[in-house]
Amino acid sequence: MTTDAAELRRRTRELLAAHPPANTGRTDFLQARFDAGLAWVHYPEGLGGLGAPRSLQAVVDAELAAADAPDNDPRRIGIGLGMAAPTLLGFGTDEQKERFLRPLWVGEEVWCQLFSEPGAGSDLAALGTRAVRDGDDWVVNGQKVWTSSAHLARWAILIARTDPDLPKHRGITYFVCDMTDPGVEVRPLRQITGEAEFNEVFLTDVRIPDSHRLGEVGDGWRVAQTTLMNERVSIGGARIPREGGMIGPVSRVWRERPELRTHDLRQRLLTLWVEAEVARLTGERLRQQLVAGQPGPEGSGMKLAFARLNQEISGLEVELLGEEGLLYDDWTMRRPELVDFTGREAGYRYLRSKGNSIEGGTSEVLLNIVAERVLGLPSEPRTDKDVAWKDLAR
Repeated sequence: MTTDAAELRRRTRELLAAHPPANTGRTDFLQARFDAGLAWVHYPEGLGGLGAPRSLQAVVDAELAAADAPDNDPRRIGIGLGMAAPTLLGFGTDEQKERFLRPLWVGEEVWCQLFSEPGAGSDLAALGTRAVRDGDDWVVNGQKVWTSSAHLARWAILIARTDPDLPKHRGITYFVCDMTDPGVEVRPLRQITGEAEFNEVFLTDVRIPDSHRLGEVGDGWRVAQTTLMNERVSIGGARIPREGGMIGPVSRVWRERPELRTHDLRQRLLTLWVEAEVARLTGERLRQQLVAGQPGPEGSGMKLAFARLNQEISGLEVELLGEEGLLYDDWTMRRPELVDFTGREAGYRYLRSKGNSIEGGTSEVLLNIVAERVLGLPSEPRTDKDVAWKDLAR
């Protein structure tokens, strides 16, 4: 049967009739939606989808929104949805997909990302966390950092070095790590906002079964590229309405507080409003390109624009508010479940946006990616490209 818009509407209405949102528990409804293939329609049948075009997801979402059906709180499980799921779909075994995708999408299991290290942030391929084969298991030792949601996560996507005799981009393998393992220690990293949504994670003799490996041994860098490209799209390319995101609060202040206006601030706000709208429409175009395949390096450009605009807009908002912009509601050390840019005050937005140019790949690294893979400019000289990892200066 051809899965077109009419067919998806029919299936969605059947779901709503069999599981009325008003009378069905949230988890039960989400599980039923997944099983009906209406979670992410472009995924294969049996894995929450129907093998339909990605663009038809909007048809399902509109029907469910009109019926006031619950969603899966995508901001809370963004790492699972935006990074782990597409990597599992691309490289996981049938058993791994069946085990992980349903509870991931429903939100029963939160995921985090164990990639960056104290000595391997911008240069991620220099990572030193080791995984050594021991029978049917891998024994992992090392340290990861900047790990969002590690304090909430049940599972983690992890890359570790399995062959130090190879150059740094080779000899890396990709795993799914159980965050409840006794060898996993999560410590909070308090940020400039006063909160600790980030963590550092210490791995001591963590045993990961080989059945939790994604991709071939030593091919982890290629697998990780799928994760990273999807991460940048999920950070910089989220669908938002006009005046959504950071430009919304400052626009509201401008309309509601005419006494704060100056000519200079007006010019700057107009410029940033236009740039935010251009970025939003560019994101729409990028999502349309995704219908035809996997995300490419263009996502790096979107993430670059996202970071710059957030920092400039939040700075303008603080300046517009004057003394009020210096106020901050609560410096209590908390470990939040998600980042809420628009639900807090201007001071929080200003401080939190400083991390946008670091998380998901630093702006400097992303500029290189755009230069080389989008614009086709010559690569920077890399003297360590063919040197064994163990021989690199550290």
